[in-house]
Amino acid sequence: MTTIIPDFTDERITVADGVQLQVSIGGSGPPVVLLHGFPQTRLMWARVAAELATDHTVICPDLRGYGESDKPAGTDPTSYSKRTMAADVVALAAALGHPRFALVGHDRGALVAFRAGLDHPGAITQLACLDVLATLDMWDVMHGASAAVGFHLYLMAQPPGLPEALIGACPDAFFGHFLDVWTKDPNAIGAQARAHYLRASAAAVPSIVADFRASAGIDVDHDRADRDAGRTLRMPVSVLQQDWGAALGYDAAQLWGAWAPDLVHRTTDAGHFMAEEAPAEVAATIRDLLAR
Repeated sequence: MTTIIPDFTDERITVADGVQLQVSIGGSGPPVVLLHGFPQTRLMWARVAAELATDHTVICPDLRGYGESDKPAGTDPTSYSKRTMAADVVALAAALGHPRFALVGHDRGALVAFRAGLDHPGAITQLACLDVLATLDMWDVMHGASAAVGFHLYLMAQPPGLPEALIGACPDAFFGHFLDVWTKDPNAIGAQARAHYLRASAAAVPSIVADFRASAGIDVDHDRADRDAGRTLRMPVSVLQQDWGAALGYDAAQLWGAWAPDLVHRTTDAGHFMAEEAPAEVAATIRDLLAR
């Protein structure tokens, strides 16, 4: 069956507690799982996935709560913890016959990938995180002027009710804001892709809010416990991100180095949606990681 990623096929995989993830699969060879960010779906990987699929099995799921995947209620804080979402990804790969795989995440997907690397080191061969800090570090640097950059983080951290009502009243304006201001190339996300992201996000407001709310609570607890225990990522790690640290007063490479002893950290001139703005650069970063 044709999927939204050309020449890939779609499957629907049950991962845990009856939750099903929609996943696009293409290519053949060593497995690489690509996790999308906010406010997007697996479609964001189309160009990168096509390049990698020339010699890899490329697996692109919609995260739980996003796109065409199931959206369980977020009343239980664990439902959208990155620990739960990481377990989804490991179970998905195993169900497809890949107990070990390389993992790449962008934005929210990078937080899921980071948690998978800490919780499931035996499953993750290499790890790449695009344009994020670890959740605990993110909250540590969010202060003063930087809080304005991350206003959505504070909004969606509020108790259930208000964020869902506010965002649900004007979802296209809310989600479209990020598609507009986080990109440096206004042509990188075409009209059809933009419409797809807005439709998918408008249909997922409660679960998207629950994902972000978890990052203001239970995800911080999990990160802090790992930091206090001295746990680090055991596999080769690559981080590609914009140079936010220079503007907001932190050293991103140093923060990432504390989590990842085997780290390659690079900055990019592309905007946040780098898989669409600079697919060749992102694919090259992933290929460099896979060679390590």
